[in-house]
Amino acid sequence: MKAFLERKFRLAEHQTDVRTEILAGTVTFMTMAYILVVNPSILSACGMEFDKVFTATALASVIATLVMGLYANLPFALSAGMGLNAFFSYTVCTGMGYSWRWALTAILVEGIIFLLMTFFNLREVIVKRIPATLKKAIGAGIGFFLAFLGLQNAGLIVADSATLVKLNSRWFAGGSGAAMIGLILTAVLLIRKVKGAILIGIIATTLIGIPFGITEYAGGQFLPSAPYLFPFAFDEVFSSGKSFFDFTAVLFTFLFVDMFDTIGTLIGCADNSGLVREDGSIPNCKQALLADAVGTTAGAMLGTSTVTTYVESASGVTVGGRTGLTAVTTAVLFLLALFLKPLFASIPGAATAPALILVGLMMIRPIREINFSDYTESIPAFLCIIFMICAYSISDGITFGILSYVLIHVLTGKARQVGKTMWVMSVLLILRWVVSIFL
Repeated sequence: MKAFLERKFRLAEHQTDVRTEILAGTVTFMTMAYILVVNPSILSACGMEFDKVFTATALASVIATLVMGLYANLPFALSAGMGLNAFFSYTVCTGMGYSWRWALTAILVEGIIFLLMTFFNLREVIVKRIPATLKKAIGAGIGFFLAFLGLQNAGLIVADSATLVKLNSRWFAGGSGAAMIGLILTAVLLIRKVKGAILIGIIATTLIGIPFGITEYAGGQFLPSAPYLFPFAFDEVFSSGKSFFDFTAVLFTFLFVDMFDTIGTLIGCADNSGLVREDGSIPNCKQALLADAVGTTAGAMLGTSTVTTYVESASGVTVGGRTGLTAVTTAVLFLLALFLKPLFASIPGAATAPALILVGLMMIRPIREINFSDYTESIPAFLCIIFMICAYSISDGITFGILSYVLIHVLTGKARQVGKTMWVMSVLLILRWVVSIFL
């Protein structure tokens, strides 16, 4: 078996081994397992059944991540995208008044469009044509974004009406206290170069959470429920002119947010793992983008919102994940999670927070390679990073990075340095904003 895995995933070529890849896949899963509970909770707000969505989320994650691992041979995992699921439930269904079946129909069409775009290499072209400076900014921005997400999951940073966010005044208690202890413990393990430091930190913080009152057995049945199957409503889409117009607008939003979230995550994680080639391309990029398209299409057929590549994949990359065996390991654990829902639902967000914070540190390293003395390059890079954090969106960060890059180059007489692909993306991004006005 070991020899087979060596040959299949070309482990020696990528300077890794079976043990490291399995550990990396496990760490990735542990940092993103929360989606198995969070996604059903969000989608149940629009009338979907929690247990069915749980099953759909796990199966869609398995399918997409297996494609990533077996076909693309890359160490990235996929699942239902955060933000997109909230848009699905609270904006499309609750706000606009459409059924969840109507919304899933939009997800299906989005997935099919992505399949066609991947087949004709359109998304791969976008990845290749993004300037090197913005690619570095995307990687660093995702690092800061992950750290910010970890601080929130820990309860260390909380909402505030006056300043938007602030430090939790009781940062030493409850989940925040457990997360702080876990952060220090994980940091010490990393400094001492203990194998599996991040995974050990997650498990230890989960146990530490027991006396802090944040780790509790979730309970519930272990046998999975059947998912939804082909729950679409094309008749509702074409029921009126308004419905069809709204459908087109919603589809466009899903399409662009998902595309740039995935592209940003691929660029950031690939750069952090040393997989990006000298010409700026990512090996097996087309196959990686296909995993996202297949996952979104399959997820819609099973009953979950858009599937995208997860930034938490960076946690597995930082502990040595370099090949598809990391992704396959994560996929297997998602499959097992179908039968262990009560256990995985018991892992508190504070337990994975230290991992996200420290992985964020590891991912900001590309910022050193940005030429800050050239403002035509550094200002778009800075805007990409800062908007990614403050707008709480990878997609919005990339949008501001691209638009500012084009505008600054035009206004400073360097328009010829802007490639055709960047011009096209700018027009489409502006169009997306115009469409969003009507939602």
